[in-house]
Amino acid sequence: MTLPTAELTITEVAVPASLDDADAADFIAAVALNNAVCLADSGVDDYERTAAEMLPMWKDRTDHVHRTFIARAGDSIIGAISLYCGVAEPTSAEVDLMVLPEHWSTGVGQALLDHAEQEARLQGRRVLQAWTLHPAVAGSETLAPKTGWGVISSSPHTRLLEQNGFTLEQVERSSGFDLQADPSTVERMLSEAIAAAGPDYRLVEWNLPTPPEQRDGYAWALSRMSTDAPSGDLEIDEETWDAARIARRDARIIGGGQTMSVAAVEHVPTGTLAAFNELVIGEDPTGVTHQYCTLVLKEHRGHRLGQLVKCANVMRWRGIAPASPRISTFNAEENRPMLNINEAMGFVPRAYAGAWQKRLD
Repeated sequence: MTLPTAELTITEVAVPASLDDADAADFIAAVALNNAVCLADSGVDDYERTAAEMLPMWKDRTDHVHRTFIARAGDSIIGAISLYCGVAEPTSAEVDLMVLPEHWSTGVGQALLDHAEQEARLQGRRVLQAWTLHPAVAGSETLAPKTGWGVISSSPHTRLLEQNGFTLEQVERSSGFDLQADPSTVERMLSEAIAAAGPDYRLVEWNLPTPPEQRDGYAWALSRMSTDAPSGDLEIDEETWDAARIARRDARIIGGGQTMSVAAVEHVPTGTLAAFNELVIGEDPTGVTHQYCTLVLKEHRGHRLGQLVKCANVMRWRGIAPASPRISTFNAEENRPMLNINEAMGFVPRAYAGAWQKRLD
């Protein structure tokens, strides 16, 4: 069934000052819809977030703008789409289309995608990027990205993106690590990595907020995520970070009731950070742990620093969130060095994601 256009309304979600405000209902509904769509598309509950966690990220528009549009048929919400872009990064905008399986036949996905593309054009963006989630076991019809690494299952979402000129650029693996398992393998791998790294590299660890003496080095390392992480042919602007941007990011994460642990390696001769890993959990101590960023800067690769920061942070995390069942993380399928570490530690595939891109005329 396709709904007549007149029956479909698309409105922007107001960002409330607090979740108790009278205008918070649409924001809360959008977060709940996103959780439901992630579960339906992937088959796992690893990606659920709370409205309290998300609100500070939507409210602070200093570094990023996050706008969401809800589609209704009458009084019923049948879909939504988020448009996300960096303030200082002018090239691309990212869209997150949220439609449950029972509503794909209504035409709401096309209407929302058209709306978001128009908004992206009005903001002067020339590239639109999107992500799709998929089960760990691929179906009978699969798609391969331009990188040649990995496959995802075809779905109504992927077919809509293809019909609208998007290209599948990359596949990422979503992996899970059992935090309740015997830690002996991780302990052994940590000892091996420390020995391999040698005296030129020193482990440093902290919880947010980032200590003032670490902010500049951490800012430089985070900026390298946009240049050093595998991204296929995705057009990604080089990001500029400084101590003030680190402080704003810390405030958003902490403001959402989240705890983050950072394990990093300092290159002793230069005093700069060479690698880092981030683990995050919300207010629920039994919730899933999310790994945000992990990176070894290109000039420091070959010293087992990725293994060092990942294993060190897992061991540290056991004392911070002992009731969390697992870590959820994403890695590009072509990023074999990091996936090799994950697999040796005990990470297993939980789902897959497709990275899509469209160049706007």
